[in-house]
Amino acid sequence: MAGQTRVFRLLLRHWWLALLIMGASFVLFGIASLNLVGVLQANLRFLAEHGLDAVREGALAQLAELAVYGYAAAAFYVVFKVCEKALVLRATHCDKD
Repeated sequence: MAGQTRVFRLLLRHWWLALLIMGASFVLFGIASLNLVGVLQANLRFLAEHGLDAVREGALAQLAELAVYGYAAAAFYVVFKVCEKALVLRATHCDKD
């Protein structure tokens, strides 16, 4: 099929692999995003209230780490959605030969 990557075609052919990867990415998304918003709010509040002292205590490093966790969660979500699309497409595809 035109416009599909080799990885997507692989997921279409091997539904069990798509299901396995989808489950793993779902769990990893949950772990990466667990309590992320609350910790981010607390970090920003700490920075706002304590300024330079917070920076010396590592609040900026923690903020960078939280950003990495956010991007990791987004990446796991994208992997989940790609696998979901492959499974839905495979389940609903009808050959009209």
